[in-house]
Amino acid sequence: MLKKLALVVLVTAASVTASFASDKLNGAGASFPAPLYYDWAFNYKKDTKNLVNYQSIGSGGGIKQISKRVVDFGASDEALSTLQLAKDNLFQFPAVIGSIVVAFNVDKIADETLKLSNEVVADIFAGKITMWNDKAIAADNQGLALPNQKIVVVHRSDGSGTTFNFTYYLTQSSKNWKDTFGTGKAVDWATGIGGKGNEGVASLVKQTPYSIGYIENAYKEKNNLSAAVLKTASGKWVKATEENFKAAAKYATWTKDKHFHSVLALQAGDTSYPIVAATFILLPREGGEMNKKVTAFFDYAFKNGDDEAKKLGYIPLPEETKKMIREYWAANLK
Repeated sequence: MLKKLALVVLVTAASVTASFASDKLNGAGASFPAPLYYDWAFNYKKDTKNLVNYQSIGSGGGIKQISKRVVDFGASDEALSTLQLAKDNLFQFPAVIGSIVVAFNVDKIADETLKLSNEVVADIFAGKITMWNDKAIAADNQGLALPNQKIVVVHRSDGSGTTFNFTYYLTQSSKNWKDTFGTGKAVDWATGIGGKGNEGVASLVKQTPYSIGYIENAYKEKNNLSAAVLKTASGKWVKATEENFKAAAKYATWTKDKHFHSVLALQAGDTSYPIVAATFILLPREGGEMNKKVTAFFDYAFKNGDDEAKKLGYIPLPEETKKMIREYWAANLK
């Protein structure tokens, strides 16, 4: 992986200015899909000699940089509304589907053994439940040795599409969360410590005993972290597995006229994992030839990158969705 990262240069915001004059592509934004974009870029360079630089700075940063035309493409885990796309003169399409897991670091509690209802997750991140052996946690985990230790909440410190999707899930799960915090790329957290990017949150959870945080599944796998068992929208316990991610992803409903705007959390079905999300690419409507270079990269990834996506724990887009995206490109990117 280090060899791959050497080819996928992480550039600073200053160095990507005026990228439209360059043959290489510069993108920035969501950390959620970053591990996959690095792999796709490595293989694209190997097969085509074309270089794609991607900067993992969070969805908020990606939206700002593409809106200011600092980069060739932005990346966001929050789909922008048709009104915002029109305001910033942008196009949008999904690139891949991923999942957000509730990762924890509690000694002697293994991966996929700790059950946390959606309401309990909301109360933990709201600062209402503060101890690991709280009766609300213990009620769903009889026989599990819950420690008498304070819970250390870890959340994002930057504007984040991962936070948007996670807080959307919390808003749908808890009236208290909805009324007090709501949904957004950044919220006024009641408790906890902040990490930058999925990378930062995963690192803090890994090194902080008795901590809990929300991260994209690829970061959970990469860091050998443990994830909680959550509840589906229908109230069934469900583990963070590829099959359960796919069960939720199949309910995605995208349309070209709405620029693929969607939120995938808490889909129907007894096996649908509750926090599944798509990640999106943003392009300037006046991008012209540079947009064609960007879509050539993602078309390559759609044709050749599904295996890398699966290895990292993402869900590739269905072929019918890829066909719809190509039709969207043909109609809009002229």
